[in-house]
Amino acid sequence: MCNLYSHTRNVEAMRKLFANFDDAGVNVPPLPGVFPDYAAPIVRNDEGGPRLAMTRWGMPSSKKAIFDAAKKRADKLRARGKEFEFDQLLRMEPDGGTTNVRNTSSSHWKRWLGVESRCLVPLNSFSEFDWSTKQDVWFAFGEDRPTAFFAGIWARQWTSVRKIKTGEETIDLYAFLTTDPNAEVGAVHPKAMPVILTTPEECEMWMTAPWEQAKLMQRPLPDGFLDIVARGVKKDELTPTSTP
Repeated sequence: MCNLYSHTRNVEAMRKLFANFDDAGVNVPPLPGVFPDYAAPIVRNDEGGPRLAMTRWGMPSSKKAIFDAAKKRADKLRARGKEFEFDQLLRMEPDGGTTNVRNTSSSHWKRWLGVESRCLVPLNSFSEFDWSTKQDVWFAFGEDRPTAFFAGIWARQWTSVRKIKTGEETIDLYAFLTTDPNAEVGAVHPKAMPVILTTPEECEMWMTAPWEQAKLMQRPLPDGFLDIVARGVKKDELTPTSTP
């Protein structure tokens, strides 16, 4: 599961892969470490066309996941002799969000697979946690870390409780797809890797094609495409030496 990535390039670097989007009024800071439930830039299909927007990472979790979490909380309260109303407990159950989407045949995700809910998530490197060495391992397309995009989906104005202390919030959310790992990622994380788009044609297909065509993008990168560029850090701080 990819729960950490970096984006440190500018808007023009994104346009080399997907040119036609509105970036008016959006400031894109360097983000050497993008963490779940924080805002990061995405290019999303929006009213009026593709638009750059700072959006919170973590799509809504399934009703079953939230119900199961609330049931566990209810069991603990019950064991302590605390009174509660389960419906209210369920409504206020925190959902930190689902960062990676694998099972696109799930009814939970199908509502967001249409063109109107697609987005591109820019990255320069991403991390997978190596449990054998207990450290983050960062992958990129070489030491220079050129821009690529995760194939993403987004939800408009979703109401949920992200954190107990803030209560209900209504916010825009995103996540990106995963698939089987290629050789490089599989050596560190054998279960999955993000779906990464590296050409203008792939980005255009993801943002415009019907799902029957777009779902073909949910595949691993060919072996040999990625390099390990850092280890043991939570932010990929190295500044690329070349222009976008």
